[in-house]
Amino acid sequence: MLHYPCLVLDHDDTVVQSTPTINYPSFAETLRILRPGTELSLQEFQRYCYEPGFFELCTDILGFSGEELTVQMEHWRQYGRTHQPLPYAGFAELLREQRGRGGIVCVVSHSSDENIMRDYQENFGFLPDLIYSSDLPAEKRKPSPYALQDIMARFKMAPENLLMVDDLKPGLNMARSCGVPAAAAGWSHIVPELAEDLKCCSDFYLETVDKLYHLLFD
Repeated sequence: MLHYPCLVLDHDDTVVQSTPTINYPSFAETLRILRPGTELSLQEFQRYCYEPGFFELCTDILGFSGEELTVQMEHWRQYGRTHQPLPYAGFAELLREQRGRGGIVCVVSHSSDENIMRDYQENFGFLPDLIYSSDLPAEKRKPSPYALQDIMARFKMAPENLLMVDDLKPGLNMARSCGVPAAAAGWSHIVPELAEDLKCCSDFYLETVDKLYHLLFD
C-alpha cells in the first residue's frame, strides 16, 4: 500500500539540477550581453529567484525591456537544448519504486514539455503519466490550482492521495490551496534562510532525496 498513490513533482531543482547546470550559467551569459559589468553569484541568483521571483529579477531589478526578455528566453532555451541537467542521486530508484508499486508520477513545472520529456526519457526510461508545464496558458500554470484539480479529477483521487514535492513556494502554495500534502525539496538549496522559510510553508521539509524515499515507502 502506497502512502501517496500519486507523486506530483516539480522538475527544475527538484528532480534535476537545473540551476547550477543551465539556469544560472545561461543567465550569467545573458547578463554579459545585456548588462555588461553586472554580475550575480549563484547564491544571489537563488535568493532573487526565490524572492521576488525570476521574472521580477529581470523586469523590476534589472529593468529588462520586452525585447530583452525575448533575448533572455531564447538564450535560455538554446542553452537548455545543448546542456542536460543530471538528476539528483536517488531519484531513479525512487521513481522505479513508485511505479513498481503501481503508483502514478505527474510533473507540474515551469519548465517546458520538451525538457521534461527529454530528462525523464533519458534519465529514467519512461515519461510521466501527466505533465503540466510552461506550455500551458498562463492562467493554468502554478500556482494556479488547475493542475492538481485536474489530476484529482482524472484519477478520481482525494487530496490526501497526492504528495506535491517542490523546491519553491509557488508549488507548495498550490498544494496548500488544494488540501494536498506538500513536501519541500531542501536538497537543492544552498542559502540557509531560504530553507528556513520553506519549512514554514510545507508539511514536510526534506533535506535529502533519501528522506523523500522513506516518507513515500516506509
